[in-house]
Amino acid sequence: MSDIVVSLASPVPVYEQIRAQVAAAVAVGTLTPGDRLPASRDLARDLGIAVGTVQRAYRELEAAGVVVSRRRTGTVVAPVTPADAPAGAGATAPPPAAIVARARTLVAQARAAGLTDDAVLDVVRGALAAPADPPGNAPGNASSVLT
Repeated sequence: MSDIVVSLASPVPVYEQIRAQVAAAVAVGTLTPGDRLPASRDLARDLGIAVGTVQRAYRELEAAGVVVSRRRTGTVVAPVTPADAPAGAGATAPPPAAIVARARTLVAQARAAGLTDDAVLDVVRGALAAPADPPGNAPGNASSVLT
């Protein structure tokens, strides 16, 4: 799990940078249920940050159901139990491989077009916030709310 990179100059708090990177790794299957995360002291040392910062990120991941922490085993990726997962929690089944592949294709195309990673995230957030197309209003139809 040495792929975590933080920017102390970023306006995003360091604990949130860690939380988001771990959650994303779980979402795309880079981290799978049972995988151990580094001990908070080790990760803090490697990143040059305070141990409490890593611990806060781990607490937030645990609260979201992405990881579980145990005394003897440390912090591990939570087992996937979609039936037991509360609505909105992170403990959901990972997306199908085809969805992950499409997301990677989107990222590659966006970068090739010159978009920054932040711009790509803005596009995805915008798509998530947009209402679903009503039946019969598929892309390409003349009907539009915005004129």
